[in-house]
Amino acid sequence: MNKVIIAAVSLAAMSGAAFAQQPASPVTPAAPAAPATAAAGSDAMMAGPGIAMGTAATMPLKYVEIKDDDLVTSKLVGVNIYNKTNESVGEISDVVVGGGKSVIGIVASVGGFLGIGTSYVVLDPASVALNNDNGTWKAYVDTTKDALSKAPKLDYDKFKK
Repeated sequence: MNKVIIAAVSLAAMSGAAFAQQPASPVTPAAPAAPATAAAGSDAMMAGPGIAMGTAATMPLKYVEIKDDDLVTSKLVGVNIYNKTNESVGEISDVVVGGGKSVIGIVASVGGFLGIGTSYVVLDPASVALNNDNGTWKAYVDTTKDALSKAPKLDYDKFKK
């Protein structure tokens, strides 16, 4: 269930910038969200659009209609990343949702062979283009393997737990 929620939020956040599509339209009209205030003994906090961080939802449940051409993160993870010369430079490992609000990074695995020597870097989503090439999703960036190998590394094992 958590993967479905994260996929929906990631999809909505990425659909405008990365896919140049309209965001998914709600099936039921959305009621305006009243800001949550932190109560004694509760970890509810102020929340805006996106996933609320805490133990209580800040608005009534609503549903979103997903279209056939929308991309969910389960299809995004594992997508090969290519540069301008169509050279494979990495693979998408994960999507980072910052503060439950929007996609702030795409984790790319670079280098290594069969998982040995692989390192991870976080790419700004605005610097990644996605394309469905005859049923196979591909990601494109303007960089080289060498530049990615020198990029700031993410200790990805900390975030997998």
